[in-house]
Amino acid sequence: MRMLLIFVLAVVSARLAAQPNCNAYKYNGDELKYKACKAMEKVKGHYQFSRAFQEALDEALAIDSTFAYAYRIKSTAYLKSGDFITWKKLMDKAVKYDPEGELFYRASCRYQFFRDYAGAIKDIELLDSLVDYNIGYSQNGDYHLNIIKALSYKAIGKPNESLQIFERQLSDSTHSVGIYDYLHLGVLYLEMGKFSLALRALKQQALENDIAENRYYMALACKALGDEKGYLENIKLAKEKYENGVKMFDPYVEKMDQIFLTDIMDAMKTEGF
Repeated sequence: MRMLLIFVLAVVSARLAAQPNCNAYKYNGDELKYKACKAMEKVKGHYQFSRAFQEALDEALAIDSTFAYAYRIKSTAYLKSGDFITWKKLMDKAVKYDPEGELFYRASCRYQFFRDYAGAIKDIELLDSLVDYNIGYSQNGDYHLNIIKALSYKAIGKPNESLQIFERQLSDSTHSVGIYDYLHLGVLYLEMGKFSLALRALKQQALENDIAENRYYMALACKALGDEKGYLENIKLAKEKYENGVKMFDPYVEKMDQIFLTDIMDAMKTEGF
């Protein structure tokens, strides 16, 4: 199951990163965007921070100043370099010219990089109001946008709203379960004092993607339920998985509900290990 999820998410991520098919613009009679898209093809083989990469994007935008995709791709280098002001100016233009195609990316970045949870919720709700199809996933493929919305509500101190979105999304038969969905649901239940429900969700997570965080929170749920044996088994498994690198990962930021080895060791010390 885990390998299938990784494959699906890799496909999603690759699709999100792929350049549009220039011929599609030509087919639809948009000669200007077709020319801009062809100019953008010059970025191939160049590093995002290179002059050649940025000049190719500038050329595309000089041809068509409403080419949203070029604004998004141009913004990425500024995001990675920490120039968030320039990133937002470029992304706001991308959203202005193609809200249906670019809101997913701005919402994802607001959540992942800026902890702008209110902004992420606003973008996701706007996108949902504009389209009549599945609003899709984050730019890295980790989460469905509705899961990001649920996590954002949790982050701003609205757990009940978060729980409603989680339960609705995960009960949708068309939803492809993400690699951390049930982990986050379990932690939310745990924080709300719903320990049996937390344990049930975390056991489901173990079937999808059994990582150190999952076993750590399972241990906490067992402890809250008075299950000493379950606590000991899971905290030991959490340590083992963490040391073997089986844990949450993001190359850029700390993820919500992510733990560290010190969390596990502190929990062990309190139990006399």
